[in-house]
Amino acid sequence: MDLQWFAAEDEGRTEEPSEYKIRKAREEGRVAKSQELTGALILLLPALAILFLAPLMLRTCVEMIRFFFSRATELDPTKDGLIARAFFSYFTRLALPIVVVSMVAAIFANLVQTGPLFTLKPLVPNFSKIVPRFGRYFQRTLFSMEGLFNFIKSIIKMMIIGLVAFFIIRSEIRGLANLQTVELWQAIRLIASLAARMLIVSALLLLMLSIPDFMFQRWQYRESLKMTKEEVKEERKMYEGDPQIKSRLRQRMREIMTRNMLINVPKADVVITNPTHYAVALEYHPGREAPQVSAKGADEVALRIREIAKENSVPLVEHKPLARALYAEVEIGDFIPVQYYEAVSIILAGVQRINQERRRAEDLGA
Repeated sequence: MDLQWFAAEDEGRTEEPSEYKIRKAREEGRVAKSQELTGALILLLPALAILFLAPLMLRTCVEMIRFFFSRATELDPTKDGLIARAFFSYFTRLALPIVVVSMVAAIFANLVQTGPLFTLKPLVPNFSKIVPRFGRYFQRTLFSMEGLFNFIKSIIKMMIIGLVAFFIIRSEIRGLANLQTVELWQAIRLIASLAARMLIVSALLLLMLSIPDFMFQRWQYRESLKMTKEEVKEERKMYEGDPQIKSRLRQRMREIMTRNMLINVPKADVVITNPTHYAVALEYHPGREAPQVSAKGADEVALRIREIAKENSVPLVEHKPLARALYAEVEIGDFIPVQYYEAVSIILAGVQRINQERRRAEDLGA
């Protein structure tokens, strides 16, 4: 058994386990499970099965006894295979129902506690788990919360079984004292009744005891998976990536987006500025529903947009509120919101008028 399966009180393990660590532990077969619950169900359900199947099992036993006694002087067990076949046939009829009920009880008890889980990892040999560490083992099992809990649990189990046996036997003490005076069948019924009652009552009480044990096992399981602050940081890095690498990736992504965005600036109809902190390039094609933001930027990117716009004779219009609002609310490639139609249309109309006057002046100069 891996010693980390015990309740973790290791120094520095103060952080709650992450979903990843819980999932990883489950894949390895490490789950919260009470052996007391499994044992109580394996005791209770077969005992009930024996109680209900007792008449059938009794008839099978009587038939088996008659078969063997009637042929005791006829068959040679060393030569005739009939004896072996008969034995295994009767044995199967008697034992198979109890074995099946026990297997169903064990499977049900595990499903109730852990849910559907199938993994072969606990079967993989791991020699580090069998290295003798007696000091740590005795510390965990004798001088820890788990050791104290298991000690108290064992005392309670012995008290339960002892008290159940005492009170049930005391209730039938007269019948037991008179066994020598009754018929064999009555004696068998009395003894069988006592045994069945002791089994079922003890199993029910042990089943009740398994509830706090299961809660303790769940708490102990969570404690065993607790993490140090360093483990939390390492896991976050594994999931989210190294912060330095992420920062470089974001910077590289911004550079790529900026280059692609700046390609669209020469195609813009106008660049609205703050005038220095923000710059938003707008492009409008007749037939479209509204002008479209083809590029935008702040500070250094805004400066670069203005420079490219000047180099390509794209008009620059200073409008502080509009530039700030478009930069904050509209992403690249989106159309401007309806509330800015009027202001942008006035700007585009003025730009178009300036462009027409410029072309007219160029035509006259030519």
